[in-house]
Amino acid sequence: MGSNVLALDGVSAYYGDSLVLQEVSFSLGEGRLLGLLGRNGAGKSTCMNVAAGLLSPRNGHLEFFGETVTEIKPEELAHLGVSLVPQERRIFKSLTVYENLAVAARQPPWTHRDPWEFSTVFAAFPRLGERHKQVAGSLSGGEQQMLAIARALMSNPRILLMDEPSEGLAPQIVMEVIDTVSRLKEQGLSIILVEQNPKLVFGIADDIVILNSGRVVLTGTAADLNPKNLDLTEYLGIF
Repeated sequence: MGSNVLALDGVSAYYGDSLVLQEVSFSLGEGRLLGLLGRNGAGKSTCMNVAAGLLSPRNGHLEFFGETVTEIKPEELAHLGVSLVPQERRIFKSLTVYENLAVAARQPPWTHRDPWEFSTVFAAFPRLGERHKQVAGSLSGGEQQMLAIARALMSNPRILLMDEPSEGLAPQIVMEVIDTVSRLKEQGLSIILVEQNPKLVFGIADDIVILNSGRVVLTGTAADLNPKNLDLTEYLGIF
């Protein structure tokens, strides 16, 4: 296991006066995929918002490669190499596929592997290449999700945060999305994946964090916490 690239350390976070995260601590190892699981309302998306700098914790720290970045603005954190594929995609529907990608394009100095650019993105997502002149709002749900992932990759991130990328997609498209995530992991990208379907996560994750009511209740490797080895119904329900 490599060094930690991102960590939440004792993070408590609020929306207004409502406490959502309670002293949450977990870390993402370099080149690893961490699956963040929990029932609806457990605090998964809030963790992603904290990790992306969109929500400042009331207590605790956010660390990036060992440096505290709790007070850094989200655009500054993005320039450091954190990229979010948000829930519900949030693509620019009035722009073309090409324009959505161009908005995010960046060639930062930390890129050691072949950088993500239009040619590499269209090779990874051929349908986007075929539709590069098409207005994004006219794409299918699966194609819009692929565009959201591709847009995040165009920033050449060091860390990719993915918040329920399979939500609302047909089963065949879900498997395409998961295959894409698996390929990114194989390329050495550090990833946090939030998903409602534990089976999908356990199939590709290195490490697992389970949240319940805003607290971390279980952590470990995917192998150790695999439902075949441990009954997780108490934390995740029946699956």
